[in-house]
Amino acid sequence: MNFYAINGSPRRKGNTAEVLKKALEGVHSVLPAAETELVHLYELDFTGCRSCFACKRKGGASYGHCAVRDGLSPLLEKLAEADGIIFGSPIYFMGVSGALRAMLERLLFPFIVYDAAYSSLAPKRMPTAFVYTMNITEADMTAYKLPALLSPLESFVTRIFSEPEILPVCNTVQFDDYSKYAAERFSEADKKRHREEHFPEDLRHAFAMGAHMAERAGRPA
Repeated sequence: MNFYAINGSPRRKGNTAEVLKKALEGVHSVLPAAETELVHLYELDFTGCRSCFACKRKGGASYGHCAVRDGLSPLLEKLAEADGIIFGSPIYFMGVSGALRAMLERLLFPFIVYDAAYSSLAPKRMPTAFVYTMNITEADMTAYKLPALLSPLESFVTRIFSEPEILPVCNTVQFDDYSKYAAERFSEADKKRHREEHFPEDLRHAFAMGAHMAERAGRPA
């Protein structure tokens, strides 16, 4: 079985990547023989959807899949046949990163049929999840109505693959040394204390999420 964690952060070793790694450990705790891969989107050369509509052309060679060939194409082929996908991104301007948004455009849009039910051409259903890392606190996340802002994107994943599990990781540490940056709004001491107290719990939740994904994928259809 094949599981993928998609890192939509430009940082290979940042908060998002760390949480995704722990989620894949959770997958292995249930399915030791499973193949897992952590993909760093910012290392791939690609663009978002180009609105060519080749994926919608009746009888066309690219009907149901993206016609654009670039650095993302091999990944799209693997994800279409995956047994589980975890999408991860830092929150930028109350949404996912540009790289993750572009990848989801290319992955999801070709599977959507323009019929009354918005049917799906995806080869298979599979468990999915989203990890969101953010600088704001959990209270701010609620006050800014961030879950509602993210839900439309999640709904497309639900329609095509499955309803995703959601793991928000709040109040993250952004810099090793806050004194080097214009970030007076934040207390480095408070940030680091929160990380020491709460980030281990976030990692435990990520591990459990990965384990649950593996359990779901391993059930008979």
